[in-house]
Amino acid sequence: MQVETNANSVKDQIWVVGGYGQVGQMICTQLGRIFPGKVWAAGTRMNRAEEFSRSTGGAVLPLQLDVTKPVEPSMLRPVKLVIMCVDQSDTRFVEACAQAGTDYIDISAKYDFLAQVEQLHTQMQRSKSTAILSVGLSPGVTNLLVREATMHMDQVEEADITVMLGLGEKHGKAAVEWTVDQMNATYQVMQKGKPAEVQSFGDGKWIDFGAELGNRKAYRFNFSDQHVVARTLRIPTVSTRLCLDSRWITRSMAISKRAGLFSLLRIPSIRNGTVKAFGLIPGGEPMYAVKVDALGWENGEQVRVEQLLDGVKEADATAAVAAAVAEHVYKTELPHGVFHIEQCLSLQDIQDALHTPLRVTTKIT
Repeated sequence: MQVETNANSVKDQIWVVGGYGQVGQMICTQLGRIFPGKVWAAGTRMNRAEEFSRSTGGAVLPLQLDVTKPVEPSMLRPVKLVIMCVDQSDTRFVEACAQAGTDYIDISAKYDFLAQVEQLHTQMQRSKSTAILSVGLSPGVTNLLVREATMHMDQVEEADITVMLGLGEKHGKAAVEWTVDQMNATYQVMQKGKPAEVQSFGDGKWIDFGAELGNRKAYRFNFSDQHVVARTLRIPTVSTRLCLDSRWITRSMAISKRAGLFSLLRIPSIRNGTVKAFGLIPGGEPMYAVKVDALGWENGEQVRVEQLLDGVKEADATAAVAAAVAEHVYKTELPHGVFHIEQCLSLQDIQDALHTPLRVTTKIT
């Protein structure tokens, strides 16, 4: 492992774990321009890390690292920041970051894992380090849009988050696997301040995506943002829904769910076949859109805030937001502990750091 671990070394390295993956490469490239020679693309396959490093002209360095195996905190002494782009099953590596006083950013959408990381808040405080969770588009920008909506209200009653994904974008295998694994999920959301059990691709709702994209029927999906903002922003009712840019494929998936076909995803061969099929669906656009509909009260009157964000290539947006958060964490002293993005940063903080700001429109009625 070609990393300086001298106890007296400067703490200035940035490790991007999964740095040669689809999103990781974009994060590395963007940060490599700002911090040349300080960004390391880390992962289990050194040949891929080296190949990617060469493609950046050495601005990004290669590092062999397996976060499923114990990592000594001493190894992390020269590391100022870790950006995690792969899913983990336990928090051992995050704990090593805490012990080393290394800041940590995670783009994971797995709420069960994020809830485990939250338990390290005191440990992070003790080592004067910061962990930022829910970084990306959803979760991430969705959390910030909800936070922005709450600024227009004295009291928030409800927030509906809806994500539209374009089938024309080819996502990394891990992202597709996570999506397929959530298609038959049963999970809890907050409704009027109490937990209620719901199912992915149930409870369809018509959502207005504006003049260009029109009204779309979207269905519940187990994104982590709905679980997080209900708690961090104290909103009694929160939901996240999903639709695809293809109306008929969205409808076909909802019909398949009602027919019980998604239960077959428990069978490994069918699950793996579905993952492959997602990469073969023809048509669609490489686009994404996010709609937030928030309802509440301001000065005794009911107020509705609608926010619409649309753009091209969801993976690019996730990487750009992660790089913006990373630059902020690297250059700024943030509160110590474990936080979700909306607890430390505002949408404007992200917009100011982006080379091309996100296209957000707000309507208040």
